[in-house]
Amino acid sequence: MDVRISRVETIVVNARMRNWVFVKVTTDQEGLIGWGEATLEWKTRAVVGAVADLAAIVVGQDPRRIEYLHQAMYRDQFFQGGAVTMSALSGIDMALWDINARIHDVPAYQLLGGAVRDTLRMYDHLGGGDSAAVYGSSASGDFGAAATRAVADGFTALKILAVPTGSGLAGHAALEVAESRMRAVREAVGAGVDIMVDLHGRTTAAAAIQFAEVLAPYRPWFIEEPCQPGNPAALAQVARHTNIPVATGERLFSLVEFRDLLALDAVAVVQPDICHVGGPTAMRKIAALAESHHVHLAPHNPLGPLATAVNQHVAFATPGVIIQEVMRSDVPWRDDVVSQTFPINGGVITAPDGPGWGVTVNEEAALEHPYVPEPILTPRAADGAVTDW
Repeated sequence: MDVRISRVETIVVNARMRNWVFVKVTTDQEGLIGWGEATLEWKTRAVVGAVADLAAIVVGQDPRRIEYLHQAMYRDQFFQGGAVTMSALSGIDMALWDINARIHDVPAYQLLGGAVRDTLRMYDHLGGGDSAAVYGSSASGDFGAAATRAVADGFTALKILAVPTGSGLAGHAALEVAESRMRAVREAVGAGVDIMVDLHGRTTAAAAIQFAEVLAPYRPWFIEEPCQPGNPAALAQVARHTNIPVATGERLFSLVEFRDLLALDAVAVVQPDICHVGGPTAMRKIAALAESHHVHLAPHNPLGPLATAVNQHVAFATPGVIIQEVMRSDVPWRDDVVSQTFPINGGVITAPDGPGWGVTVNEEAALEHPYVPEPILTPRAADGAVTDW
């Protein structure tokens, strides 16, 4: 069969904190289309433009040449990589895998190597903390209540934003806040639930070590992004001073960045985001790098339902994935826009069985929620200085 890409389009769906950017790749074969997601918060319009730029490279090409097209989209431009370009590339790459799996009438994970597990463990992102206007309340009791609801829904693992925004060194009050939030969650869920703590890049290495010390008695499964990206040596410093496993990677975009991070033995878990690193094609390479260092993956995914489905397929075919993040509480129209998503029962999903990504995008429902600028978050220190959120 001779098949060619005829059109690449984007559909933007407002989801309050972020806008989902869905990528639709149409071929010249009737009914043969593929879907991907290129969501990048606060860069929505830039990503839409970048998808249009990359479309010129792939239109007219054979969508089955996934690796070739991935190379072309990355290397045919003099200025390579970056968050915007890699997110656009990721969405197109996902759509190509979807098309190929539909050509063969198999679930996408079958083309990615076949199932390496029977079930995939999922974890609930509870949010919280200083970004309460977006994520939820910051009171310790509300942390415990949210955790209780997640466990009642069957989850055996969850993640919280327990550490407040602030300056480079953590004062006594900030440490007390983080400890009280963590204590509330642990007391609410007991010893049988794994709790991950997202430091969100709010802390320096020194402050992360301080927070790790007060969190340690409550046995976090791992602490995430204890430092801003771009300084693997700082991560290594944190790892040397705590017995809590360190995780990071959601704001890395290239294979080289993951190579350098892993070379320092600075992390126990890497968290590539499939919407930012280059889609499944790049995720497989990152997973192979991590495997060579005996490091696990817990892919980052606070994004839309299409990204969740893609992550789930990739995880079923990737040995090193230990758990997958899902965002459940963003907008009530999540299931209206993308349906036939995979049910989470007892905190796990079983292997999908539909062709491609196995989900359905309702374009009419998507158009009912057009682009709205994301809320701008402005965390400030006590003295008015800008801090990381």
